[in-house]
Amino acid sequence: MADYGHNLHFGFFLDPSTGNPDRTIEIARILDDLGYDLIGIQDHPYQQKHFDALALIGYILGQTERIRVFPDVANLPLRPPTMLAKQAATLDQLSGGRFELGLGAGAFWDGIRAMGGPVREPKEALAALREATSLLRASWSGRPLRHDGEIYQALGARTGPLPAHEIGIWFGVVGPRALRLTGEMADGWVPSMSYVPPSQAAKSNAIIDEAARAAGRDPAAIRRIYNIGGEVAPIIEAGSSDDDQQIVGPRDHWVDVLTRLAVDHGFSTFVLWGVPTAPRLRMFIEDIAPAVKERVAEIRASRS
Repeated sequence: MADYGHNLHFGFFLDPSTGNPDRTIEIARILDDLGYDLIGIQDHPYQQKHFDALALIGYILGQTERIRVFPDVANLPLRPPTMLAKQAATLDQLSGGRFELGLGAGAFWDGIRAMGGPVREPKEALAALREATSLLRASWSGRPLRHDGEIYQALGARTGPLPAHEIGIWFGVVGPRALRLTGEMADGWVPSMSYVPPSQAAKSNAIIDEAARAAGRDPAAIRRIYNIGGEVAPIIEAGSSDDDQQIVGPRDHWVDVLTRLAVDHGFSTFVLWGVPTAPRLRMFIEDIAPAVKERVAEIRASRS
């Protein structure tokens, strides 16, 4: 069990579907006005009914004032890292430092192939993620690129613009080798509760921590971001097990679960999935989030 001591952040996973663009932007503005910390946008370019994630993020950043936005997570096989670095730095600079980068090695390979992208075996996909992370950071340094790798080459490319702040690179990965790479290189880890329940997340965090220490890093340098789903309901339907894949129950149950995820499992950012009704959005950020922050602060104080 681990608590890395990070400040708690709360976000929302915004659907990039093309059906009602006015409503999508309206929700983004509502999240900004309510005080949410960030918006996550899934990146599946092969989905016909999805907007392009980075284009949508740019529009949202231009329509909001404070909230940060990140791809949850960017599809590396369809986004060459040198171009992704330029796009990220542009969005970050134009928004005043409100862009973060979730990054994945790739999934749904049939869709990637259909769009002309490479289909990579697990070992190659991991090598691409490693090289891409190095290329992204080098691109944001302002120095010419000198990279001749197994997957990517960038020899003498001039970089720019510079980002407005140090953009976090948050890996959305699940396998043991990818988790070790997270500990070695990433600024954050972004699993989804529906795929990685808390019991599995605890084992994954242990792998990340061990790899971080082996690389001479403090495990606390890696923020843990959790995509969570469920409903605020009168009855606790799924119990309170670390094998739960969603949170269903009253307000106090949500506070208990999120507090435990923070102080026992090390998660410090919670990105809510689901239907963005006004009461749901308001309850999560104005009632549940402050209660979780208060409980976590009390527990941390008692442990110090």
